[in-house]
Amino acid sequence: MANFPTHIVVGTIVAGSLATLTLAADVIAPENLVAVTLAGSLGSVLPDIDLKDSRPSRALFAGLAVFFSFALLFHFAPHLSIAEMWILWLGSLLFVRYGLHTTFHRLTNHRGVWHSWIAGLASAFATVIIFYYVFDRPDGVAWLAGGFLLIGFLTHLILDEIYSVDVLGNYIKKSFGTAFKPYDKRNLTGSALMAAAAVGLLFLTPSFGTFYDGITSRPMWTALNARLLPTDGWFGVVRDRSLIARRQSNDPGAPVTGSLPAASAAAPATGSATEPPPSDVPAP
Repeated sequence: MANFPTHIVVGTIVAGSLATLTLAADVIAPENLVAVTLAGSLGSVLPDIDLKDSRPSRALFAGLAVFFSFALLFHFAPHLSIAEMWILWLGSLLFVRYGLHTTFHRLTNHRGVWHSWIAGLASAFATVIIFYYVFDRPDGVAWLAGGFLLIGFLTHLILDEIYSVDVLGNYIKKSFGTAFKPYDKRNLTGSALMAAAAVGLLFLTPSFGTFYDGITSRPMWTALNARLLPTDGWFGVVRDRSLIARRQSNDPGAPVTGSLPAASAAAPATGSATEPPPSDVPAP
């Protein structure tokens, strides 16, 4: 399997690439884009949440504890006193970091149900619900966050499968086929429960129509195609000299340089080009 830093780096690259497309499409506000990008990064390490007594697992649960504690605090803050907010924040932080962490690892095995497609779908639906109901984001943004997390989740599974193949040694490790799978064949009961949870979460999600209309919009894809490559040079630097010359000739305010007078200032021709200039000496 790939190590934790590798999953973080690859997941961030994938999430950043998706965020770039989303930003170019101009479909959500920048503050929402940051949140959905973080969801993609979280999805890239989420399948390793069932690692027992490991640094990635502790880091994941610590991050989730901070995430959910502040989410609850900001949601209920207008209705609570300061003392109640302290109790809510600290209680939810300790519950997720220690209570949920301990219970979770007693019920799971690594590369089990959480290393499957149905777990990714359940996590994506849960993300949609959290963004919509807890963070009070629009339904389209909530589904976009769920999509980011699902892609990050599947990226993790694919990366683990790639690391199961030793290219230099020309052999396949025993772990091949245990990462990227639709369900866990060794735990059919757990897989069935995860599938039931995914279906139940799906019924709680908001309408999918706004998100679907957005990602299937022809004008949006046309605009993305038009912005795929630069038209005037990379990073605003024009390399075509003929284009520079054409721009200068079309500029009515371009200054006249050099020793020759401008064409508009030259005297109009009144006679033949061979006609001698007038002389002050009278003819004999």
